[in-house]
Order: sequence, then C-alpha cells, then structure tokens
Amino acid sequence: MTEKSKKYISDVLMAIHLIREFTIDIADFNIYDKDKKTQSAVERQLVIIGEALNKLRQVESEIVIENDKQIIGFRNRLVHAYDSIDNSIVWAIINRHLENLKIEIENIED
Repeated sequence: MTEKSKKYISDVLMAIHLIREFTIDIADFNIYDKDKKTQSAVERQLVIIGEALNKLRQVESEIVIENDKQIIGFRNRLVHAYDSIDNSIVWAIINRHLENLKIEIENIED
C-alpha cells in the first residue's frame, strides 16, 4: 500500500473519530437538528471521508469498500447541494453507518 493510500485511510479514521467527538454528548436527533455548529462540523468531516475514499479508489482500485459509491455521492451532495441536506439522513449516517465504516477501514490497515 502506498503512503498516499495510508494517508487517505488515516484521514477517514480521523474524520470518524472527530464526528464521534462532536456528537458524543448529543442524545437524540432533536438536539442535533437544532445545533448548527455541530451540523457544520459533522458535514465537513463527512466531506473529508467521501473525498478520501474517492482518492483511495483512484490509487488502490483493488481495495473494496462497501457503499463507497454512496459515501462519495453523499459527499458530492454535501458540497454541491448543501441547501437540500436532510439532517435526519446525516443523523442516521452517524448512528448506523460510521462504526461499520470504521471497522472496514481498520481491517484494510491490517
């Protein structure tokens, strides 16, 4: 694995870690939905995850990451269709999908 690939993997893991830190004290969606600062911080890290996975696919085409196309597509929505982002979708990503992505990325590292 190239140094660039390792950096992209590290970027994804750091972004996941930061999202967890940003949301650790947020108990439910209603709190998240009212917290614009946390929304902004989380969305920025989701953009980083999507961009890093896109770059990783370009340099390591043999690495398979489940749902990478959807993650990259969501990154594009965050960047280009920012005014139509549904906070409930972001909240679902945080609570249902990030941990699986983290495990998958950590397995690539090994």
